[in-house]
This record gives sequence, structure tokens and C-alpha cells, in this order.
Amino acid sequence: MRAERRGGGGAGYLGQLLVLLAAGLADGLFVTDYFTRTPRKLNPFRSVGSVELFHFHIPEDTVIAVWNLITFKEQGGTFGDNCPDRTITVYFRAGAPPVINPLGAHFPRDTAVPGTFTLTLTWTLPNRTTGVFNVTSPLPGDWFLAAHLPKDDGKITIKGLHDECQYLFQPQLIVQRAVGVPVLYPGYVTEQMLPVHNRSALYKVFVPQFTSGLRIHLLGCRTGTHLGETCPLLLRLRAKAPPLHNSSSQDCPLPSGCQLLMPLPLWQHWYYILVERTGVPGTAIYFQLTAHLHDCSRPGLTRIAGPSSTLNMPQSFGTAGGLASMEGLPSPGVSLLASNVSWADAASLLPSCWPIRPTLRNELDTFSVHFYIFFGPNVSVPPDRPAVFSINLLPVLDSGGVLNLEIRLNTSSAQGENLTVFGCLNHGVPLISGDNATISCHTESLSGFSVSVNMADPVSRLRIPYPQTGTWYLSLRSLCASEHGWRPCSNVSAELYLRTFLSPCINECGTYGQCKLLRTNNYLYAACECRAGWSGWGCTDNAQAFTYGFQLLSTLLLCLSNLMFLPPVLIALRSHYLLEASVYIFTMFFSTFYHACDQPGIVVFCIMEYDVLQFCDFLGSLMSVWVTVISMARLQPIIKQVLYLLGAMLLSMALQLDRHGLWNLLGPSLFAVGIMAVAWTFRTIRRRHCYPPTWKRWLFYLCPGTLIASSAVALYAFVETEENYFYIHSIWHMLIAGSVGFLLPPRAKPDGRVAPLSRRKGCGYQLCVNEQEELGLVDPGSVSINSICTS
Repeated sequence: MRAERRGGGGAGYLGQLLVLLAAGLADGLFVTDYFTRTPRKLNPFRSVGSVELFHFHIPEDTVIAVWNLITFKEQGGTFGDNCPDRTITVYFRAGAPPVINPLGAHFPRDTAVPGTFTLTLTWTLPNRTTGVFNVTSPLPGDWFLAAHLPKDDGKITIKGLHDECQYLFQPQLIVQRAVGVPVLYPGYVTEQMLPVHNRSALYKVFVPQFTSGLRIHLLGCRTGTHLGETCPLLLRLRAKAPPLHNSSSQDCPLPSGCQLLMPLPLWQHWYYILVERTGVPGTAIYFQLTAHLHDCSRPGLTRIAGPSSTLNMPQSFGTAGGLASMEGLPSPGVSLLASNVSWADAASLLPSCWPIRPTLRNELDTFSVHFYIFFGPNVSVPPDRPAVFSINLLPVLDSGGVLNLEIRLNTSSAQGENLTVFGCLNHGVPLISGDNATISCHTESLSGFSVSVNMADPVSRLRIPYPQTGTWYLSLRSLCASEHGWRPCSNVSAELYLRTFLSPCINECGTYGQCKLLRTNNYLYAACECRAGWSGWGCTDNAQAFTYGFQLLSTLLLCLSNLMFLPPVLIALRSHYLLEASVYIFTMFFSTFYHACDQPGIVVFCIMEYDVLQFCDFLGSLMSVWVTVISMARLQPIIKQVLYLLGAMLLSMALQLDRHGLWNLLGPSLFAVGIMAVAWTFRTIRRRHCYPPTWKRWLFYLCPGTLIASSAVALYAFVETEENYFYIHSIWHMLIAGSVGFLLPPRAKPDGRVAPLSRRKGCGYQLCVNEQEELGLVDPGSVSINSICTS
């Protein structure tokens, strides 16, 4: 795969790029396909869950893929020309989502990290930029793109306070694929021609399962109708996609031809052969081309595939040898069998066929799959050959989890030998190469993951996040240590406990993380969301983790700071504001237990569901502001009670719609302040004197209360961040409670003008009493009956 990138550009550049790159790869007929995705808002990176993931599918026979990466800014529904330029990081990976680590956190132990390609976009225009990323001969199948903004400063912003700068990202994919790529059938020799003006020709052959070697043989090279002294051709071979400049190649200098050998090819995949002209174009070149498969299940034989043979070949496999039908295929009698073909290195095709034990797939839940071994989980590794197991991961469905492998050695089975079991986990084909001195899970064209267990370390684990789908093969081989290296263990079979399963996250994200199931369109994947300063793919990196003492301190500060509502409660009770006091008690109670349940670490205590506690905390806070301001208006009791009830219902509805909106806080507060201002203005006009009438009330209560409340709002809106949340929010609790104590009005004094009491009539007499005594405003000892009046 060759990758290039370019900033800026447009449709004209994309078209020229497609033509130039495709023309340089192979000659033939090409079709262009176009794919696009809906623009999405990018988020600052905090965890894998904050990354935007895009899923594409590249068809087979694709010779060039070009991604057009469009990014633009928006602010308040218009172009964000005033938004700052923030770099955008894009990751590419074929087969599974990219495993990214932009913060450099440590991966959990025994975790294998697949490679990804990273691209950084910079801005070329004030509100728009375009990046182009092209891949020559991309691997077919699923491709994934992940994009995010840099990590921010952790400032907590109030929703709706100002127009947020949004960075939208839209990837577009343009692919150019070859049409009608000729298919080579193993064992058949076909006549081919490279036309005068063509520099190359592309072919493909399908490699079925249990194939230990693939050989491409070019022979009978001639220019025109006569054999020449040289053959200006070059063979290139690659799996899954058309060959590149660094693919396996073989020069063909002689007219007799050449051969290109591929030991241990990938099973159930197409192999592409590129016949390339090395000289100057000018004459047509004729040659014969054939492919041979070495069947590992039948050593010494070459597999022959005819039109009626079953190679488990895909349905749309193109045309055979460039012919429009099967009728032109030569007879199998002219094929080159293994008896008259000399393989270059028979040892490179070893091993012959190892028995492969399949696994039984048991799906428990999403990304929760166990692979059971028949007659397992205890397996035996014989001393003379490896033991091979297959694990099949379904396309798309299984690539968003973690593939886990655990091996335990039964040390009692070693019978006193210093035994070691080596394992190789490879994708596409089983592999465990090397002599008795060294063991390797890699070749020039294949790579894998290695594990080992021995008498000193009998347990080994391997985790692969976001594994590629398809068939994985686990090859186990037992060797015993000797003075000169490793030797086969004589008559000792190693007993192992083997466990393989697919999980959503690594170790369920541990104590300080939560495994979340994420979705992008119709694709599901899982990732950890870490808390309390922990980071990494398994929330195991404690470089910036909060200590237990810090967690306990932050929890106590957030909870105990609510005790500042006790003075307002006592003031309200002393002033006979019973409804207001009950609201303050409600707020104090639920705010305390909400923050006890909202902690990121292990110092957590929840008396009920988190959502219920959060709703009650928000409702209590808004109701405290509402009842305090309404009580300052000094309305008639019936009007005040109606407003209290109406406010509770409307605030409950608003919080259910959006708990973090700005107007949920400002709307009720401004409406209550408006009611209070109207009531105060009415009293001022009626009395022709400023209300409240005393300067002491303004100086010692209203002004300090307003100043404290304003300071609390300023801290909440402009100072609070994720790092200082525990003490800034605690100060917010104390300031809000303190402002309530200052702003709550004193108890209303009784009015001197009291309405007369109703007169009771009895037996023709009317009892006249002192009205002030009935109201309890005078001393009863000084009261006398004024008169007894006849009716």
C-alpha cells in the first residue's frame, strides 16, 4: 500500500490524480465509484468514545482510492470565520477501526497494538480546508477513518451562553477499480499478449484453503512471432490487491521464462500477478502464464483446478485468462504437474498439512463471544508436530471488540523436562517457522503475534483490540531446552488450558473505567471511558490518577458544603417561611447525595439511581432561586402559593427537556426578578417612597446578597473547569446558600388597621370586646370589657 497526502485541492486535482496513478499501475478498463458520508461535529479528544468514526467499503480489484477530507467551521448557524484554527488528526486502517493513542498513555500488559496511518490537517482558508489522502492498490474490504480535535483545557461551559465554534468533518471516497481482470486457473497454461502501447497486464488467481505454496510460471516469452534473446518482462505478486513497487517480484531476462514462488500464501484470498514491461514500448510481447498451487494436504502434488472444480472461489471471479467463456480453456493434459515441476525450495513449503481443530462459536452478547474447542478446553501439544486451532471472526460484527487469548501450562505434564510451548497467532494462514534454535511468527510477507509458556512462567495472555475479521490460526509447538538451544521433546506431550474469547473492552476497563458500547451509523464498537485521572485503553495508566485521599477530600467538600443551607433553613423557620424552608431542605439533601454519587473514583455512595438524584438536585437548585425571589416580592399568600406550584411544574418540565440549558437557569430567575420588580415598583408608587424603605435593608442585606449571588454565578460560568471542579463548585454551594440567607426577607409585620371582627349575638345581647386583644397585640391584663350592649 502506498499512501500520499496533499492539502487543499479540489475536484480537478482528484480527477488528474486518479488518471495518473491508475495509468501507472496497469492497463485496461477502469470504473470509478464515489462514496460520501454526512458531515459530523468533531470533539476534543478525551477518550476513544469522543472520536468520530467513519466506515467505508472498498471493492475488489481497486487500483487507487482517494479520500477527500473536507473540514469547515460553523458558529451560530453561519461560517465560523472568527473561530480559531485547531489541528485535526485523522487515522486510517483497513479491516478494523484504528487503535489510537494520541495522549501517549500506557497500554495494558500483554496487549498487542495494531498499526495505523495518521494524517494531520491544517487550515488553508479562514473557515474551510481540504486534505487529499490517496492509497495505491488498497486492500479490499472494510476501511475505517477516525478523526478528532486536540485535547482542550477542560473548561466547563454552560450550554447556550455563547455561540460555540463547531468543526465539521466530511470524508469522501473515490475509488477506481479494474474491470474484467483475467483469472488464472491453477494447472492451466494460457497464451497471453502484452500489446504494443501497454506497459503492464494484471491477472489474478484464487488460493483456497490448505495451500502451502503458490508458484507463478512465465514461459515462452517472444517478441512478435520469433523468440528473442531476452524477455523484457517483470513478474510482481501480491495478496488481496494489485502489486506495488515493493511487492514480491522476479525479473524474467531469458526467453525460457521465470517463476515466482510464494510460500505459505494467505488462504481464501485472491493473489494478483502484474506482468510489467521493463523495456521501451514498441513491440507486442507474447508469453505463456500459469499458476500452480501446492496442496499441503497431499504433499508432492500440485492442485489442478478446472471449470468444474470447487475451490470455494467467489461468485464474481472475472474471466478466465481474459477469455469471455470457459470454452477456450486448454486441456488439463498440458498442465504442469508436480512431477515435472521443480519447486525452488521444498523446505520453504513446509509444513505439509497440520490437522486444524476448529472452534465452536458461542455468542453471549454484543462483543461477548466464547470460542470453545471440541474436547477442550484442555489440549495436548504433541512433541513431533504443532497443534493448530482456528478462530473465525465474523466480518464487521467482531472487529469492534477485543480478542483475548489465555494459555496455561500444566507443569505436571512436563515429566521433569524443561519444557516451553511457543505459540503463534496469525491471520489468514497458520505459521510457526524456524528451526530448533529460533522460533518466529513472522516471514517477509506474513506477520503474527507470539506467546509462550514454560515451567517458570506457566501463564501467558494476549489481547488484540479491534482485531481484523476473518480466520485466525493459533499454532502451538513444544520444545525442550538443552545446552545447545532447543530440541524436540521426546515422548512428552504438553498439556495446556486454552481459552479464547471476544470481549467488549480490556478487563472491563478495570475499577476506574466504564466500558461503553458506541455506534456510528450501523457499525458497533466498544471503548473505555476512564475516570479519576486514569487513562489508557484499559484505564490502567495512573500517571495522572487521583489518589484516594484526593478523592475523599473532593467528595467531602462537595457534600459538606451543602450544609451552608442550614442557616437559611433556620432563618426561614424563624420568619415563618415554612414552604421556603422545606425547599431549602430538599435542595440540601439531594445536592449532598447527588454529589456523593457523581464522583469519578471509588469514593461513591448512591442512595438511588443517578438520574433521579441529578433531576432532584437540579430541581431543588432552581426552586431555591425561584421561591427566594418570589418571597422577596411580598405578594398575597394565595398568589405566592400559586406561583410556587406553577414554578415547580414548569421547572420540572424544563429540566426534563434539557437539564444543562442556559435558559433553564436564567428563564425562571429573570421571570421571578421581573415579578419582584413589578411588586416593588407598585409599592414605591403607592407609598411615594423607595421600597424597601430602610437604607439598612439595602446596605446590610440586599447589596451583600446580590454581590454574593453574582460572584457565585461568575464562578460557575467562567472559572469552573474539570480540574478545579471539586473546590470551585463547593464554593458555589456556599455562596448560593449564603446569598439566600441575606436575600430572604424578614417576617412581615402585622398591619395596624385590622378589620372588625364579626359580632356574635346571643340571648338578645351583643358582647363588645377589645379587638386588639383578640389579635394578640396588647397585654391581656390591661384589657377590660368596654360595654355590654343590648341588641
